[in-house]
Amino acid sequence: MSAAVERSPEEKRVIPVALSSASVYPLSVHDAFAVAQDLGFDGVEVMVTNNATSQSPHSLLELSHRYRQPIVSIHAPTLLLTQKVWGSAWNKIEMSCRMAREVGCGTVVVHPPFRWQNNYAENFPAGIRQLADMYQVRIAVENMYPWRVRGRETVAYLPHWDPLGQDYDDVTWDFSHAATAGANSVEAIKALGGKLRHIHLTDGSGSGRDEHLIPGRGNQGCAEALQHLAGSGFDGVVVAEISTRRAKFAGERELWLNETLKFARQHLSHPLVGAREA
Repeated sequence: MSAAVERSPEEKRVIPVALSSASVYPLSVHDAFAVAQDLGFDGVEVMVTNNATSQSPHSLLELSHRYRQPIVSIHAPTLLLTQKVWGSAWNKIEMSCRMAREVGCGTVVVHPPFRWQNNYAENFPAGIRQLADMYQVRIAVENMYPWRVRGRETVAYLPHWDPLGQDYDDVTWDFSHAATAGANSVEAIKALGGKLRHIHLTDGSGSGRDEHLIPGRGNQGCAEALQHLAGSGFDGVVVAEISTRRAKFAGERELWLNETLKFARQHLSHPLVGAREA
């Protein structure tokens, strides 16, 4: 493989910062596009849920055009809460790939299989690679975390909650999940190297709960991680995915999201020297 051509500072790619529709929950997908435009995000990641709009390429394209916000990624309905959306596990992934093509984005975010999804879990790496090739998209498997029952860790995901060392071509890294797992995001991002396709920007304190804090309010070294990405040639998208469910007054949700956006842009504009060699 030939060496990458070094670009001048003026030619360096600006990493987009998008908004996950999960960040405005319990508001609607429509609200996500409106907020993204109001605050100046570079696009929207759509999490497919029970909501009809999130499942409709036509409706999503209308929102994208209306609010001038490109759809940067589709989050497949692979959560526990969306188990009834789009039927079987493989159908969820294929429908998400098809939707990605229809709305003009190239990334599909998926969670690793649950341990009780035996056949799906056994064939997962090969299966997502086949679908990615078929639909010409990137299927980026997200890091999760161990489940703990009465203080004991239990196996919830197969082949593992941690994508490091797994046979995946593309990975999504979520800082909140990393905190819950007791992982170090800076080290993991460096170790993933070119497999890192997508970022869910948030934070966590390591409390054992999936907190989805504003970046910089937890222990995951988000600033250093973003600075590393900016200097490493990362060619994916950073997606704000914080929890705003506890917003108490009008405009508080927007304040939190604006803080997240400013944090991302500040640190993505200050690349770490030597990150490419890290």
